[in-house]
Amino acid sequence: MRLAVIPARGGSKRIPRKNIRSFSGQPIIAWPIRAALKSECFDKVVVSTEDEEIAEIARSFGAETPFCRPAELADDMTGTAAVVAHAVEWLEKHEDLRFQEVCCIYATAPFLTPGTIKDSLAVFQGASAKVLFSATKYAFPIQRAFRLRAGDMMELVEPQYAAARSQDLEQMYHDAGRFYWAMSGTWLEKTLLFSERAKAFVLPRHLTQDIDWFDDWEMGEYFFETLLRRNVIEHL
Repeated sequence: MRLAVIPARGGSKRIPRKNIRSFSGQPIIAWPIRAALKSECFDKVVVSTEDEEIAEIARSFGAETPFCRPAELADDMTGTAAVVAHAVEWLEKHEDLRFQEVCCIYATAPFLTPGTIKDSLAVFQGASAKVLFSATKYAFPIQRAFRLRAGDMMELVEPQYAAARSQDLEQMYHDAGRFYWAMSGTWLEKTLLFSERAKAFVLPRHLTQDIDWFDDWEMGEYFFETLLRRNVIEHL
């Protein structure tokens, strides 16, 4: 069996009630739930939450909420691996189910499409990696990063690249925070998601808008609706 786990706690600090805040006309969690269901890659799509309002909304869009996430796994410090491991353990114990591939999908991933889920699963199944995660390019060469000190004095992080042309610098990538594929045993081991056994599934930057602050939200909705109008992504 194949499982999708969507973590969605109720205590978001930067954007209150972030996981169910309206995004382009729907609670933001509705978009990844629909993508997961429409991909037809999963036997179960489960939302892990301690919040009954989130659970009710998740169920209304077709996800399952078979358990209430324990409070100790719903604080600011709990990592993704522990939340997914809890979901796998609970389903194995209480529903006598056994899973092979398990995908963690973030609740704030409205740009995730069914096609991306299918393609990433195929790559994961054909790879020797323990974890497959979404990644994308940095928008600007990180070798040119700098810090602002007292009086806004600039301090280059890597001063040896001060005179380098951006096109001559190595392209760098970062975690896109959309999904993580791993076998159920890997999740139960609470293995680090990023290691030499991890493989990146690179997404174009227009499908990886971060949504952490209110200005991110407004920009994200603008790009999302633009991509929908241009049929770049499916209207789920």
